[in-house]
Amino acid sequence: MMKNPTFLRYYATTMLCAGAATLGAGFVAWWRGRKVAADAPVATAHASPPASHPEPHERAPAETDTTRQVARKVIQYFVIPLWLTAGLTDWWCHRRTDIEHTTGLKETGIHLLMLGEAAFPVLAGLFLEIDAPVLSLMIASFFVHEATAMWDVSYAVTRREVQPVEQHVHSFLEMVPLLAVALIAVLHWPQLQALLGRKVIRSHPIRPKHVPLGLRYALGALGAMAVFEVLPYCEEALRDWKANPGRLTPPVGQSA
Repeated sequence: MMKNPTFLRYYATTMLCAGAATLGAGFVAWWRGRKVAADAPVATAHASPPASHPEPHERAPAETDTTRQVARKVIQYFVIPLWLTAGLTDWWCHRRTDIEHTTGLKETGIHLLMLGEAAFPVLAGLFLEIDAPVLSLMIASFFVHEATAMWDVSYAVTRREVQPVEQHVHSFLEMVPLLAVALIAVLHWPQLQALLGRKVIRSHPIRPKHVPLGLRYALGALGAMAVFEVLPYCEEALRDWKANPGRLTPPVGQSA
């Protein structure tokens, strides 16, 4: 059996490689779609449909199908609140286990890094039309987040007790992003096919959503993320700094 550090290193490396491969697949899908767009004028000369009228598989699906509407609402009003709840619970677990005197600012910095990694797919999902490159960014962000989460836990267990409740919360923090990405992929199935190389879809510049989520929801979601995710971990970083000014890690054996 592999030693723990070896397994952790291989796992993190695999996740990072998977993320890089996904971004590469997104670039290839974009490049193939760009060639289709470049060939469009030639096709028009042979009495094909005008370029101003996209092919049926390129049009954004109308939000009239009940299943699509339900899936979209599940992401908005179940998946995102569940993620926020898990993140706030994780912060509470850190507070209970005296993080400022055990793992200190180093672990909090890793948590803030993971929040930054989650920000890219969240902002893309809120404001951008989901095409193959954007979908590849979302999937790659999940893989990178997984690698960082492994780094986080492998460091935390060396200096403080990671209790069963916190371990269970971590399972939500890892699987909820996967659930979100899976639902988004289902909602944009042709783009996933393009990402997998099974379909070529004309590439477009990055553009806002064809069917916007609405300014009220977008601002509410961003406000909730700021209040329930960003602010608690900034408060945690401030406690870490006050407990051990100028140090990433507290002295070994320090107690409150």
